[in-house]
Amino acid sequence: MYRALTIAGSDSGGGAGIQADLKTFAALGVYGMSVLTSITAQNTVGVQGIYDLPPEFVGLQIDSVLTDIGADAVKTGMLSNTKIIALVAEKLRRYQVENLVIDPVMIAKSGDPLLREEAHVTLVHDLFPLAKVVTPNLHEARVLSRLPISNLEEMKEAAKAIHRLGPQNVVVKGGHLERESVDLLYDGRQFLELPGPRLETKNDHGTGCTFASAIAAGLAKGQDVPTAVKAAKEYITQALQGAIDWQLGQGHGPVHHFFALW
Repeated sequence: MYRALTIAGSDSGGGAGIQADLKTFAALGVYGMSVLTSITAQNTVGVQGIYDLPPEFVGLQIDSVLTDIGADAVKTGMLSNTKIIALVAEKLRRYQVENLVIDPVMIAKSGDPLLREEAHVTLVHDLFPLAKVVTPNLHEARVLSRLPISNLEEMKEAAKAIHRLGPQNVVVKGGHLERESVDLLYDGRQFLELPGPRLETKNDHGTGCTFASAIAAGLAKGQDVPTAVKAAKEYITQALQGAIDWQLGQGHGPVHHFFALW
C-alpha cells in the first residue's frame, strides 16, 4: 500500500488544505495521513480566522505517524509561522524523508495571507534544502526569486533562482500568466514545459494544494519527478474541468477531486 502524509492547515470549507490533500491522495489510490498545523475558518469567499496549533503538538502528530505507519512521500502546505516551520524541518530530517513536496503556501485564493512575513526566511533556509520538489505559483515565485515574472522566459529565470535556494526540482506554476497557461519544471539542468488549456471557471479553490498532493502521490507510488509532475498536471486539469458547472458557495468554489468516480 502506498502512503502519503500531508502536513498543512485545515480548510473548513473543504476545498483546500488538509481536506484537498486527503481527497487527492484517495482519488489517486494512495493512503493519506495528516498532520494539522493550523485551523482556519474559511469558505469560498475568504479566510475569516486562523488558529495555529502549538508547534510541540504539530511535532507529536508527525512522531505518531512516522514512528508507526511511515510515509512514502510527504507534502507540506500551510505552515504559518517560524516555530512550526523549524520544528517540521527538524522532524523531517530526523526521519530522513526523501520524497518531500513543498507547496510554499503564502496567500489564499481570496488574497488573505497564510504565511507570516518573518517566516519566509525560515521556510527557505530550513525546508527548501530538504525538498525533492517545490511548487510555487507566480506570486510565490516572484517573492522567492525577487524577480518580475510576466512570461515564460522570466519564469525560467525565477526557477533558476529558486533552485539555487536548495530544492532538487522546482515547478513554477503559470496558471496566472496573461496569454498562456504553462507550468515549468526545472531540475537544475533542463526545463520541461507543461502546457495546458486555460479554463474559464471560478471553481479553482485548492488548485495549488491539489497539484502538490498529486505530485506527492506519484512519488509515493515510485514515479520519477517528471512522470509525477506530468500526471499531477493532467489530474488537476481534469479536476478543474469537472468543477466548471458546480455551484458551491458564493466565491471561488473547489475543484472536483473525484471527477473519475462521481
